[in-house]
Amino acid sequence: MLTQAAHDGRAGFENSMTSLVLVADDDPVQRRLLEAMARRFGYDVECVDGGEAALTRLEAADKTPVDCLVLDLVMPDLDGMGVLGRMRGRKITTPVIVQTAHGSIEAVISAMRAGATDFVVKPVGAERLQFSIKNAMRFDALEDEIRRISKRNTGTMTFKDIVTRSDDMNRVIRLGERAAKSNIPVLIEGESGVGKELIARAIQGGSDRKGKPFITVNCGALPENLVESILFGHEKGAFTGATDKHMGKFLEANGGTLFLDEIGELPLETQVKLLRALQEGEIDPIGAKRAVKVDIRLIAATNQNLIEQVKQGKFREDLYYRLNVFPITIPPLRARRDDVADLARRFVARFAAEEGKRIRGLTAECLSLLSRYDWPGNVRQLENAVFRAVVLADADELTVAEFPQIAAQVEGFDVRVPAAPAAAALPVSTPQREIVRIEVRDPNVTRLLDESGNMRKIDDLEADIIRFALAYYRGQMSEMARRLGIGRSTLYRKMKDYGLDEQATADPGESDAAA
Repeated sequence: MLTQAAHDGRAGFENSMTSLVLVADDDPVQRRLLEAMARRFGYDVECVDGGEAALTRLEAADKTPVDCLVLDLVMPDLDGMGVLGRMRGRKITTPVIVQTAHGSIEAVISAMRAGATDFVVKPVGAERLQFSIKNAMRFDALEDEIRRISKRNTGTMTFKDIVTRSDDMNRVIRLGERAAKSNIPVLIEGESGVGKELIARAIQGGSDRKGKPFITVNCGALPENLVESILFGHEKGAFTGATDKHMGKFLEANGGTLFLDEIGELPLETQVKLLRALQEGEIDPIGAKRAVKVDIRLIAATNQNLIEQVKQGKFREDLYYRLNVFPITIPPLRARRDDVADLARRFVARFAAEEGKRIRGLTAECLSLLSRYDWPGNVRQLENAVFRAVVLADADELTVAEFPQIAAQVEGFDVRVPAAPAAAALPVSTPQREIVRIEVRDPNVTRLLDESGNMRKIDDLEADIIRFALAYYRGQMSEMARRLGIGRSTLYRKMKDYGLDEQATADPGESDAAA
């Protein structure tokens, strides 16, 4: 069950972190209808009355990014096709659902060719609109991941490919953009898993070394006896086992960027040679007769407090000041919870595609859970948790049930562990299994079991259904009877039996006698 604390957390989450739908339509009635439906689905909604206003809102850098645009094709100032054309010219990739009043196949084909993700015919039903918005966001998340991975692999990823809603991360991006404009040494600090390599790649992608080699070295994973050889290379026969010439990571990165991750793990003797390479712009491969000139951009990263290591004599002070010219500190994921939902959606889209599963996204309760967890392993842990959830999922959306380990650590989510049978009643060799069941109460779902785990009586279930219909249709008896598939007189009788008759609202023109 979801406790009151969790409900409160979910409410705050939905108010601040839900996806934003922009409605562009010159018809005020259509705008109100679409806004009401989208808000009922759980989205934030903004409305504009024309194409020019839609473009202005899409490009507003100081406002919340738009996640989906519902666009009317026929508007007086700038029609839908004009908006799509300008979006393509300005490289605005927000997914677009176009509306057409007549369902003209020619108009739909033209809109899809111009970049629209889907189309709906006016007046659109709630179920069709919800399906279209979810699919548009899923495809956009997948395209964004594919685009980012492609740019990452080609060394052309920039800070424009890093989307964030966090002020702290926006400051990191602004610093990174400045660093990219020069060849200044950069030291990226942050906990493990926050995305230090991602920032390093964006710095290269925004610099004049874009598309050049980007060589990554995890200094903490280097064998101590081979560190120097791996970094600087060696000649054939330079030492026992050196059967071939090895160029080393510095030469591999020549002309591009060398990213030294976890640089605090480098041995002190290697730090001396690294300092010389940075100061002189040349390296000494093991066994070589002369130094070799290299042209690299060095970006270092660490999850440790290097100045503390300097004080303890574990890191050279002169190297520290040579590296720490332009420090950038990446905040942990718990300090930028606004990014959790977007990251989770992107990971779901990617892993669902890789695993061949048709998963549209995550439920609101699931996003609330993920946003409230502290993520000690940061983005890497979130990515792995979503991967596991996608593999386990059977439905078309991820729920809290796919994240039992996370739910067990978040206050407000009731993780029930049934008591195991008495040890004396079990053979010694039989392992006892711990079963974790997580229940999230949905107000639209009727409980079939009572508190003892037995089936509830039919009368109790029927009373719950009528009570829900009474609230949902606001006591309108004719509508309730029609939707429930029973006569009004039968409905009145059942309501009287269950003590609900005083909550009913008489239909217009209906007398008490008729009731």
